[in-house]
Amino acid sequence: MRATVTVMLKQGVLDPQGEAVRHALGALGFEGVSGVRQGKVIELDLADGTREDQIREMCEKLLANTVIESYQIAIS
Repeated sequence: MRATVTVMLKQGVLDPQGEAVRHALGALGFEGVSGVRQGKVIELDLADGTREDQIREMCEKLLANTVIESYQIAIS
């Protein structure tokens, strides 16, 4: 089984990498981009039967800094 965890900075938290990407896109001539938020995607190959609450615990303890980041879990 596979779980995909998407981690993003919470709204209101400064995203300097996203701002640098937005600025670079403008410098390359891509107009109309008013904001960029950058995050990370983590794919976990897990044993069958791994419960979502176990994945959530992984996120809370290691994969996301829940003070400034939020996360979403998709299981396939």
